Amino acid sequence: MTYTKEEIDNMESVLRLKIVNLVTGIKTVNLIGTVNSNTNLAIFSSLVHLGSNPALLGLISRRQHSEFGHSYSNIKENEVYTINHIHLEFIKNAHYTSAKFSRDISEFEHCKLTEEYREDFKAPFVKESNFKIRMRFQEAVDIKINNTVLIIGEIDHIILFDEYLVDGEVNLELFNCEAISGLNSYYTLKKVG
Repeated sequence: MTYTKEEIDNMESVLRLKIVNLVTGIKTVNLIGTVNSNTNLAIFSSLVHLGSNPALLGLISRRQHSEFGHSYSNIKENEVYTINHIHLEFIKNAHYTSAKFSRDISEFEHCKLTEEYREDFKAPFVKESNFKIRMRFQEAVDIKINNTVLIIGEIDHIILFDEYLVDGEVNLELFNCEAISGLNSYYTLKKVG
């Protein structure tokens, strides 16, 4: 089966959304923790490595709408956020953060995940996560063609347990980290080489 640009453009919107979201294959999936008048937690599958010196990660986000999409505005306002790997034990709760919640509702509370704070860092971590990254906002790059933004942050602190380090490398399989394809097809990771 093949699809031309015209066929993709003319697809029913839900089908187009499903197909275009899965063409990139399996990707990591993380929870992004931010804070405003309430705590905010959102699932993202667009995290990318941008460089190691300085240690930069990028995140594609839709712009905030009046009713939902608070992560980007919270990151801009507070200039801090957390990245929390998702594990098999709480995948359903993590997926529920994709719902459109109003600003006055805490996704932590509503999705039954636990806020965790470390030192004087304002953004919340997910206590259930075994691999956490503290981020400081550096720059936002507008992507005008589809009204999204590339959020660029610098790694401020990485939190993981020693037992997941094997021969000087982090073994993601031991973490029970999850990956995603499309909008809601989750996969576990297995190291093969």
